[in-house]
Amino acid sequence: MSDLHARHRKVLPDWLALYYEDPLEITHGEGRHVWDAEGNKYLDFFGGILTTMTAHALPEVTKAVSEQAGRINHSSTLYLNRPMVDLAERIAHVSGIPDARVFFTTSGTEANDTALLLATTHRRSNTVLAMRNSYHGRSFSAVGITGNRGWSPTSLSPLQTLYVHGGVRGRGPFAGLGDAEFIEACVEDLKDLLGHTRPPAALIAEPIQGVGGFTSPPDGLYAAFREVLNAYGILWIADEVQTGWGRTGEHFWGWQAHGRSGPPDIVTFAKGIGNGMSIGGVIARSEIMNCLDANSISTFGGTQVTMAAGLANLSYLLEHDLQGNARRVGGLLIERLRAVAAQDPGVREVRGRGLMIGVELTKPGTDLADPDRAAAVLEAARADGLLIGKGGGHDTSALRVAPPLSLTVAEAEEGAAILEGALRSTQ
Repeated sequence: MSDLHARHRKVLPDWLALYYEDPLEITHGEGRHVWDAEGNKYLDFFGGILTTMTAHALPEVTKAVSEQAGRINHSSTLYLNRPMVDLAERIAHVSGIPDARVFFTTSGTEANDTALLLATTHRRSNTVLAMRNSYHGRSFSAVGITGNRGWSPTSLSPLQTLYVHGGVRGRGPFAGLGDAEFIEACVEDLKDLLGHTRPPAALIAEPIQGVGGFTSPPDGLYAAFREVLNAYGILWIADEVQTGWGRTGEHFWGWQAHGRSGPPDIVTFAKGIGNGMSIGGVIARSEIMNCLDANSISTFGGTQVTMAAGLANLSYLLEHDLQGNARRVGGLLIERLRAVAAQDPGVREVRGRGLMIGVELTKPGTDLADPDRAAAVLEAARADGLLIGKGGGHDTSALRVAPPLSLTVAEAEEGAAILEGALRSTQ
C-alpha cells in the first residue's frame, strides 16, 4: 500500500470510494491523456466522471483561469459579477427555456437540491416523482430521490418520493415490449400511480441514467410523460448533469430526444461545463426561479474564476463543434464495441449515445450481473493504459465509457482495442 493510500484511509471516510486494488494518483493530464505519480500514461475514457469534457489542460481554459485569478477569484453573489452574468446569458440562450433564469451552484448535487427547493415551493408539495435506477447526488434531499440502492445510504428524507418505471429499457416488467408498447405501458403505470396520490411537485429524471450504467428509455418517453404531467400541473426537471453540452452527439441536451412537448420546466447542469472547475447550476422559467419569498445567496456558486473557466470552455465546445465530434467518433466507437461484444457471451448489451457508452456485463447465459468481472476489466484496462468507469443498478456490472468530447478517431480505436483485450483476458 502506498504512503498516500495509507494516509487517505487514516483521515478520510471509509465510504469514500476508490477505484482499483492499488489506487491511482493522477498527477497531470493533456488532451485525452493523464499520467500517474509513477509516470505511467493512460488514455482517459472517463474524464473525472464525465467532468473533463473538452480536454485535459485545455489552453483556452487554463489561460482564462490564470488571467481571472490574477484579477480576483471571488466576491460572492452579494456583488455584481460580470463573468457570472456573461455565462448565465450564454446558458440561458442555449437552454431552449423561454424567459430563462440561471442560478449557479458548485456541484450537480447542489443544483438538484436547488431544483427540488424551487419545484416543491412553486407547487406547494413535498412529493416528488423519480425514476427507478436513478442517481441525483449525495445531499440529504438528493439521496432521498435516488432510485439506486448502491448510492442510497438512508431511507430518511425530507421528501416523499414515488418511483416510476421507464428509465431502464432492457430490464423490468416491460422489457419484452416493443418501444411503442414500452412507452404506452410506462405511461399507463404513471397514470395509475397518480390516481392514488395527491399531485406531486415534479418528476426529476436523467435523460440517460449516468451512475445507473448509461441506461435510457426509448426516445419520446418523457414527452409522453409530459402530457400526463401537464394535466396535473406537475413540473418536469431534467437532470442534465451528465448528458448536457452535446455529450450525446445527436442533441445538445439529453431532453431533446424527448422534446416534442417542448423544453423542461427546470434543467440542472454541472460536471462538463467547468472542464474540472466546480460549476453546477439550475435553469428555469422566471416564474419558477423567482418563486422563493426569502433572501438567498451563494457564497461560492458563480465565483469569478470558475465562471471564466465555464465561458472559455463553452466557447471552445461550440466553436469546435464538439457535439458533432461526439456524434461522429462516438458512433464509430459504439459500433466497434458492439462488434467486440458479439464475440463475448458475457456482454449483455452495448448501449448509449455519442461519447456516453455503457457495456453491461452478465454471467454468460443469464441476466445475472457480474460485478466481479466488471472490476477485473477495469483492472486489466488500467494495466494496458486505459481508464474507464463502472456503474449500474444491478451490482455495478456496467462499464462506463465517456472520454473528453475532443476524442480523435485514432484514440477511439486505441481505447476500443485495449478494452477488447481486457474483456478477452477476463472471460
